Amino acid sequence: MTLKDNLHAFFHPDAVAVIGASSTPGKVGHTVVTNMLSAGYTGKLLPVNPKGGVIEGLPVTTDINDLPRGLDLAVIAVPPKFVVEAVRELGKIGAKSAIVITAGFKEAGKEGYDLEEDLKEVCGEYGISLLGPNCLGMMNGAAGVNASFAAGQPGLGSIAFFSQSGALCVAILDWALGANIGFSKFVSLGNKAVLDEADMLEYLNRDEATKVILGYIENVEHGEAFLKEARRASLNKPVIMIKSGTTAAGAKAASSHTGAIAGSDQSYNAAFHQSGVIRVGDVATLFNLAQAFSSQPLPKGPNLAVVTNAGGPGILAADAADRSRLSMAELSPRTIEKLQEFLPSYAAFYNPVDIVADADAKRYRQTLDVIGEDPMVHSILVLLTPTASVDIEKAAEAVVRTARRWAKPVFACFMGKTKVAGARKMLMEAGVPCYAFPEPAVHSIETMYQYYLWKHRPEPEYAEVTRDMEAVRKVIDDHLRRRQAEVVEFEAQQVLRAYGLPTPRTRLARTSDEAVAAAEEIGYPVVLKIASPNISHKTDVGGVAVNLVNAREVMETFKEITARAQRMRRDAYIAGCLVQEMAPPGVREVIIGFKRDEQFGPMLMFGLGGVYVEIMKDISFKLAPLSKQDAFEIVREIKSYMLLKGLRGEKPVNFAALERIIVVMSRLAQDLPEVLEAEFNPILVNNERALVADVRMTLRV
Repeated sequence: MTLKDNLHAFFHPDAVAVIGASSTPGKVGHTVVTNMLSAGYTGKLLPVNPKGGVIEGLPVTTDINDLPRGLDLAVIAVPPKFVVEAVRELGKIGAKSAIVITAGFKEAGKEGYDLEEDLKEVCGEYGISLLGPNCLGMMNGAAGVNASFAAGQPGLGSIAFFSQSGALCVAILDWALGANIGFSKFVSLGNKAVLDEADMLEYLNRDEATKVILGYIENVEHGEAFLKEARRASLNKPVIMIKSGTTAAGAKAASSHTGAIAGSDQSYNAAFHQSGVIRVGDVATLFNLAQAFSSQPLPKGPNLAVVTNAGGPGILAADAADRSRLSMAELSPRTIEKLQEFLPSYAAFYNPVDIVADADAKRYRQTLDVIGEDPMVHSILVLLTPTASVDIEKAAEAVVRTARRWAKPVFACFMGKTKVAGARKMLMEAGVPCYAFPEPAVHSIETMYQYYLWKHRPEPEYAEVTRDMEAVRKVIDDHLRRRQAEVVEFEAQQVLRAYGLPTPRTRLARTSDEAVAAAEEIGYPVVLKIASPNISHKTDVGGVAVNLVNAREVMETFKEITARAQRMRRDAYIAGCLVQEMAPPGVREVIIGFKRDEQFGPMLMFGLGGVYVEIMKDISFKLAPLSKQDAFEIVREIKSYMLLKGLRGEKPVNFAALERIIVVMSRLAQDLPEVLEAEFNPILVNNERALVADVRMTLRV
């Protein structure tokens, strides 16, 4: 039995047992039984309790061993100390899946953690797909399944939702009932002992009843599996998520709440962006987007047309579009001519199209018919403020008619509350998203357009990287053998050369005479840097001197640097100095590095050097492996990109050379799992070439 088969049995069970069923209203074991009955479940519902009897008209089974063999789903609501044995007994009768609602596992401390490890072991032994523990349960309305202890039964819809937080599930359900939002699937993941986000993404991607996948997560424990399934799903249907624990306080709360360790916010941003997951910051936006994606086609271009009966809201919409990746559509001459045939002369015929305050429903309908025909319009936003002239419900009917007539997204913004309430309900029931203000409407359209671009992006292309792994392994293995974590520059240079990276001409000088000879060979001016396996931050000991122009300066500086380093770091072995060619003219400094993220593996960083990275934190991130397109993007995602492109007649830097170094760094991070982090800083780049001027690596020893 495969996981896929188990998940089908999980969501579409022919028989469901409730272990710990109770006849006492208010107890979890009673609520699960009544919820299953209220949902209209037509399969076998089997309450289990050693006391026997009857619960809600159903005969009670007293022993798990008496349940049907090959049981599809068991819902467990017994004290934590009895859970593992209950699951073991279910395994013996071939049960396929289970939900452990009970709390008191890894979120409760060491004893609970050990109990959860035992639970995972039993599930692995018997091949049981387990949801939880410490969860609300699961719903699949189409199958009449409400295997949860939640209050209320949501309607059917095409939106699937999974959440790590059971409390959030409760709040979302209550809100959805009030907003008349339906779900295809609703899942509380809890502690994710077995089933996690990747499993949900894999199943929901195949689920024909689901058009949009929503998720709330606090951490991802199996980053590689998550990225794989997220990429697959997002190419098929939108995946929209909230990731909590983004601040220090939030991360601490996440750890105590579910026993999870929240990963860095940058790594989640990179993971979501590269896998096509749409990340949002709040629940309102989550469901705004869910309704938009589930009811409207994707815009096939950026051009937005706005139709309004009031100038102010139209300007707000145009301002929001200007701040986004959308464009205000330039209406065709034919469209404007048609509008002039019936709109009053004092209307605004260009975009936004202001049909003015005395507009009635007929004028909305005529305008929308004309706008919808324009091939340069990719999406339409209809704004309405309640006036004495307009029949608001009939105007809503005109919007619905337009949405059904044209294969382009139509959104509404009926501003106000009491007077527009009926029309807004009418629009939402007809599948036209309706907002109270223009800005969230524009944001929804923009997000749908960005998703359209994501789905239609070319297949990633990965560059070949030639390297001498024998030379690389020699350096790394020597350090591991000596249990030396830092691979500092004069040794790391060998790794750079093995990867074919461009570096300044460099020589190791052990004496001042050797330093002068190296400088003569390289050519003045030169740079001197302290060379020591124990000193990774050379500037901390005054270990760098630049622009040395003759033999006397090189000899004296060599003696000064080595003496100062020995005095300041008496424990350090001083091998001498690196003699290096000076930076070419017109260079700009950038930094490229990576850090091995706990969840997702190597995360690459790019930014300008100096104050830009240290103070302004102007950095972009992506996860390895990086494609050629990823390398192109990471350079252009920093705010100070224009400084690299060139200002006031400056020549742009050699972007191709930079991108090549980034691709090589990505390959290095994949080749060497022993390297926890590495940094090329600075990289000196001008319009002709890029040189890795300094490097350091930290190993896991």
